[in-house]
Amino acid sequence: MPIANSLLAALPDRDYRRLRARLEPVTLTFGEVLYRPGEPIQHVYFPTNALVSLLTPVEGHMALEIGLVGREGMLGIPLALGTSNSPVRALVQGSGAALRMNSAHFLAGFRRSVPLQKEIHRYIHERMVQITQTAACNRFHLVEARLARWLLMTRDRVQSDQFRLTQELLSCMLGVLRVAVTKAAGALQQRKLISYRRGEIQILDGQGLEEAACQCYQVLKNTHDRAPDGDSNRERAPIAAAA
Repeated sequence: MPIANSLLAALPDRDYRRLRARLEPVTLTFGEVLYRPGEPIQHVYFPTNALVSLLTPVEGHMALEIGLVGREGMLGIPLALGTSNSPVRALVQGSGAALRMNSAHFLAGFRRSVPLQKEIHRYIHERMVQITQTAACNRFHLVEARLARWLLMTRDRVQSDQFRLTQELLSCMLGVLRVAVTKAAGALQQRKLISYRRGEIQILDGQGLEEAACQCYQVLKNTHDRAPDGDSNRERAPIAAAA
């Protein structure tokens, strides 16, 4: 059966089969915290249709989102860099499925598989681009354009034009107060680009929303699209649920 996580789908069959025995299907629920800053990483996660925000705490202020992880990548990359503790809080913002692996088993597979090392290093670079571009975007671009960018990034990762984002989470994403989120979302809604009601967002005009977004969206999208990817439609043997 096809595997929805792009990073795993990019691996050669032999390397994927080695990992498959240790992968456990799990359901991630909205609001669940997978990692906390400074705590050991017990598992790595490969989302398939779930969406996870990476948040960094700032003393005296709300947490600030510095990244999004969906089907394009994984959670737990500090392990691949020789660090066992998480630097961020990983918060599930979109319920869905993922594949989970014990950190010890992941490290053993990572050391053994050169293709896995290559894919994770590529993804680390992609995450670095996302974090640095986000920092510049938060400093120089208008809230409305930044909101459009985050909505498009969310759409790309959940592969749906409809999803849930609370005002609190949008405030963290953009690093602004809720009133600014309300104003920006209202402006996009007035232009008939989105529908936004009680945290439920629907993108009505994807092309128009891309035009409303800042250039950062295209920079991040191009970084991902340029990366070599495996055939995500390849047939894979199913992963049995853990006993």
